[in-house]
Amino acid sequence: MTLDSIDRRILLELQKDGRLTNQELADRVGLSPSPCLRRVRLLQEAGVIERYAAVLSQDALGLSITAFARLTLLSHTSAVVDEVERRLRSIPEVVEAYLLAGDDDYLVKIVIESFAAYEDLLRREIRAIPSLASIKTTFAFAVTKPQSPLPIP
Repeated sequence: MTLDSIDRRILLELQKDGRLTNQELADRVGLSPSPCLRRVRLLQEAGVIERYAAVLSQDALGLSITAFARLTLLSHTSAVVDEVERRLRSIPEVVEAYLLAGDDDYLVKIVIESFAAYEDLLRREIRAIPSLASIKTTFAFAVTKPQSPLPIP
């Protein structure tokens, strides 16, 4: 799908506030409501807009620890990789996971309430991942730049 300047403005506004009414969105991008809604629906159908979600406060939920774990595997067979990824997706505290190129195989972002809870998660879930060779964890002190809108080419 080729995006024009109005599509880009729609996407930027929706990334900032996904709860905008169609009228508010139309006003912000300089369209009347019907063409605006049509464009939003086309962006959804094309898969450019995947979903809408609420952004929650970790602190308000008592999730004060953010850990980044770098996982290295002993084996990289399709069966092992499929099982590793299935397990990572099944752990609620794992909020993001990336397959990497380089020395480590996965970068996993974990959000949890305490260091003790993190240790328990490691013992129960992470170390049980098949063919795991190593886990290297880094803890974040603070968020320097929170998740922000994607740059739209």
